[in-house]
Amino acid sequence: MLKQPKITLSSLDLTRLEAMLAALPQQGFPGRNALEAELARADVLEPADMPPDVVTMNSTVHFAVGQGEETFAKTLVYPKDAQGEAGHLSILAPVGAALLGLRVGDEIDWPTPAGKPLRVKLLAVDYQPERAGELHR
Repeated sequence: MLKQPKITLSSLDLTRLEAMLAALPQQGFPGRNALEAELARADVLEPADMPPDVVTMNSTVHFAVGQGEETFAKTLVYPKDAQGEAGHLSILAPVGAALLGLRVGDEIDWPTPAGKPLRVKLLAVDYQPERAGELHR
């Protein structure tokens, strides 16, 4: 198992994610405890101070799953924005929660509902709202 990388969150994302989790039923989704633990251990910055290579909410990223044999390009979104959008990845999905706060080149092992860890590697941040000047999206 990998050592978990440092993660960085914007204060805006943290506030919205905490409100989202508070509104969900306690047993709302299997990865709740892991996501809450990530939020608790994160370095928090103001949106204007976010490094450009960090995954924030509404970022479009390239990432690999497993040993790198499968790569994907997705936009990390809140659950309400993921419905029926093939290019969107919900923060409540194991891979979505794993990507949040990573920097390009970081790898993380993330628990799946089946209990088997899933390795996720961030390859690129193609679009980040903060980098684009969208600080209060």
